[in-house]
Amino acid sequence: MLTFLMENRIKQRGLHMLNSWVSSLRKWTFAMEGVHLHLEVVNMFSEEEQTSPTSSSSSPPPSSHFIGRKEDVVQAKRVTKLVGGRDVLVLCHQGKLHAMDMRCYHTGGPLQEGDIEEFDGRMCIVCPWHKYKITLAEGEGLYQAVNPSATPPKPTWCSKGVKQRVHQVTEVNRDVYVTFNDSPDTIDSDFYQTERYRATMNKAQPKTKKLHEKVTSRKV
Repeated sequence: MLTFLMENRIKQRGLHMLNSWVSSLRKWTFAMEGVHLHLEVVNMFSEEEQTSPTSSSSSPPPSSHFIGRKEDVVQAKRVTKLVGGRDVLVLCHQGKLHAMDMRCYHTGGPLQEGDIEEFDGRMCIVCPWHKYKITLAEGEGLYQAVNPSATPPKPTWCSKGVKQRVHQVTEVNRDVYVTFNDSPDTIDSDFYQTERYRATMNKAQPKTKKLHEKVTSRKV
C-alpha cells in the first residue's frame, strides 16, 4: 500500500513537472513568434521606404527648392511654382508626388491643366492644348503609330524619347522639396524656361488663350 502511494505521488509530481515544462515551452514559442512577426512588420515598412517614389531624408538635399507642406500639395493635387528661375509643376497622383517643367515641350501648354491618363500601362499627363502625352516618371513623349504593311493595320504605342524635364521630389519632415534634373543634355521643355520666353508668353497669352478657345470650340 505504501509502495502504491509513493509510486502515485511520483507520477503526479512527474506529470506536474511535464505540464510546467510544456507551458514554458508554449510561452517561449509564442514569444519567438511575436519577435518573428515584429521583424516581418519592420522589414515590410523598410521595403516600403526603399521602394517609395518620393525619397525621404532628415535634411533637404543640397540645391533643393522648397515647394510647400506635403498636406497642402496633396490637397491641391497640382502646385506650380517659380523656383531657381524655373517654372515647375508638382503634382500628386495616387499618393505619389511627381515634378516636371510646367510648360509642355511642344508649344508651352500649361500642363497643370492637363488630365492624367494611362496609356500602354504608363501614367501620363495630357497637355490640354494639343493632347500631347507625357509620362510622369520619365518625361517621355508617347504617340501611336500604325504599320501600313500590317494586316490588319494596328496602332502601337511608341516613344519619342525624353521630351519633358522631370525633377526629383524629396520629403523632409512633411515638407516637399524639388531638386532639379541637372542632366547636361538639352531637353525640349528647356526652351520654355527662359526669361525671354516668359516675357513673350505674358504678352501673347491673351491672344493665345483666345486662339485655343476658338480651336477647341470648332472641334466640339
